[in-house]
Amino acid sequence: MSVRPLAASLLAATLAATALSPASAQSNAARWSGPYVGGQAGIGNIDNDRPQVLFDTNRDGTFTDTVRTSGGANAFSPGFCDGRAQGVTPNGGCDNGDQAVEYGAHVGYDMALGNLVVGVVGEYDRSNLKDSVSAFSTTPANYVLTRELRDSFGLRARAGVALDDTLLYATAGAIHGRFRNSFASSNTANAFAVTDARTSGWGYRAGGGVEQRLGGNLSIGLLYLYSSIKDDGDNRIDVTRGTAPATTNPFVLVNAAGTQFQRTDDRFRSHSAKVTASLRF
Repeated sequence: MSVRPLAASLLAATLAATALSPASAQSNAARWSGPYVGGQAGIGNIDNDRPQVLFDTNRDGTFTDTVRTSGGANAFSPGFCDGRAQGVTPNGGCDNGDQAVEYGAHVGYDMALGNLVVGVVGEYDRSNLKDSVSAFSTTPANYVLTRELRDSFGLRARAGVALDDTLLYATAGAIHGRFRNSFASSNTANAFAVTDARTSGWGYRAGGGVEQRLGGNLSIGLLYLYSSIKDDGDNRIDVTRGTAPATTNPFVLVNAAGTQFQRTDDRFRSHSAKVTASLRF
């Protein structure tokens, strides 16, 4: 199931909370002021990538080359797909619906100004959400590049309206993610190596949510976030001859040292819907 329907459900819940909470019910709004700690858990879902892989056959650092067979044909004419290849040809399709459980902890501080609540929250999340793109050669064979978000640190501002014990808010801020890059191929003749397996980068996230006080100092909520993180690593795949004949191996025809390739999109985009629980002081 995609996170986007969950985001729509969150919006519906927010609108319902607004309808059920009269605008005049502000007597307890000041109770939102102060620090809080808590946890969150939910589902992350990959936003569609641009399914393209670029090649550097002469190893000059410019990924604008075409890998060609000994007969001059485009070795990757079958094309590319968004997701993990399910076969050695595009006819097998690609799995592009990757999603994963995310969980973590947060700490924050809110200040009530009348029924307006503003604040800041820092968070840490664990994940194994994966974003893959695949290429297909005329061999036939598949080549799958995967970027996996391992964990992230975020700092967000948030602002909303307190309707008695219900808080409706929007939020945005910065996020730092750490990735693990991997590669798989049905090609067993060549040798492959990932040049920068562990990478990281900064980005932004934004969304909104609804939070409900249950009594005492406990509150629970629903939160939707869209995240976009730029992977600053120099992640490439090195392809060398392996056991394939040099005279017919497309990867070493231009340069005996082999070919390098990488994905076009250096951004990791995802949607997430989470349940939150906080203890307020």
